[in-house]
Amino acid sequence: MAAIIDTIVLKDVVQRKQISAVAALERLMKFIFSNIGFITSTKKISDTMKSFGFNIGVQTVENYLSALEDSFIIHKVGRLDVNGREYLKANDKYYVADIGMRYYLLGDKMKDYGVILENIVYLELRRRGYKVHVGRLGDLEIDFIAFKAGTPEYYQVALSVLDDAARERELRPLEKIRDNYGKYIITMDQVFGGNDRGIITVNALRWLT
Repeated sequence: MAAIIDTIVLKDVVQRKQISAVAALERLMKFIFSNIGFITSTKKISDTMKSFGFNIGVQTVENYLSALEDSFIIHKVGRLDVNGREYLKANDKYYVADIGMRYYLLGDKMKDYGVILENIVYLELRRRGYKVHVGRLGDLEIDFIAFKAGTPEYYQVALSVLDDAARERELRPLEKIRDNYGKYIITMDQVFGGNDRGIITVNALRWLT
């Protein structure tokens, strides 16, 4: 994995994009890798980088993120208003193309399985040919709106929904969507399945296979 990091990051990203501040790029990668699945902005990233001692502005952050995207290290996922079908310009989410690379950079302490599952679901949707966005519905968030041939499907991802409160939290945004396209909760739970109020709960391992 160290050889892969050196080859991709140092040779592909740093040399091709002529980035001189290699330490800043690596610190930014660690920030993104440790915040997969969380809404963030380039301003927040810039402020965080400054707190780590790297004085890089918003434009430099955007350049670094673009370089990592171009090298297929990260995926930027924009937000879409569910009702208005309007794209929201600020505050995106990021996912990594290789969970193994994330483990290498962050170590075992970052075994936050919920966001890892979310990352895996995102990558699988992309592999199946969907165009994927994060959904916003008022003050609620839908993990993914996935389009294929112009038809949307809606996905919530949760490690477990065995707890009633957790299940209702995942159901609530999907219930408020007015159309009748597919709505799914992907979870690691084995005992849940079937249709609840028009929303299908699927075990992640079965869904992946």
